[in-house]
Parts: sequence; C-alpha cells; structure tokens
Amino acid sequence: MDFFKKGEKAPAKPAAKPATNPKGTEKVTTTPGNPNQAFYNENDKSQIKPTTPTQDIYSVQSGDSLSKIAKKHYGDANAWKRIYEANKDTVGPNPDLIRPGQRLVIPRD
Repeated sequence: MDFFKKGEKAPAKPAAKPATNPKGTEKVTTTPGNPNQAFYNENDKSQIKPTTPTQDIYSVQSGDSLSKIAKKHYGDANAWKRIYEANKDTVGPNPDLIRPGQRLVIPRD
C-alpha cells in the first residue's frame, strides 16, 4: 500500500524500445489491403504478379486458409492443392502458413 503515500513519486520508467523484426533483416508493414501498406515484406512485393485471363488474384484475409479460399472460388475445399501449386513461391514449403495481405494467384478453370 506504499502507492497511497502522498508526496512520493515513482521513478520515471525508461522509454520502451521500438519493436523490431525478430530476424532483423526485412521491414514488414502492418496495414492490410494495399501492396504498399500491407502485411508484406520486400520479397512478397517482388512476387506480385498481374492477372491474366486464366487467373485471378486473391488477397489473404485474417482467418483464411487455402481450403477456405478454394471453397470460395471453386466450391470444393479439397482443391486447395491447386492454389498451393500455383503459389509455392509466395506461400513457401508449408501450405498451412499463409499471412494476411499475401496476394495469391487463383487459377481459373
């Protein structure tokens, strides 16, 4: 109950250090939606591909998985492998690790 004593002030706390990327090598922004202000690192930006008549581009939302995206676009959650194969460079070796803001190519039928 020392904090109730009048006239005594707690010592000033040092300013918190700004958060850094654990790897310390890539700058990651935090606003979803725009490639210039999204959950992108510089490597992700370099992998953005324009749409073609045979594909669409989908921006990953929070809570998405490849099977949910496949269900939305194809009506079949088991078609997630098709999306993964088209986006291995972006997603990486683990198809369960997609991040909000990533832009995925969705092949059309």
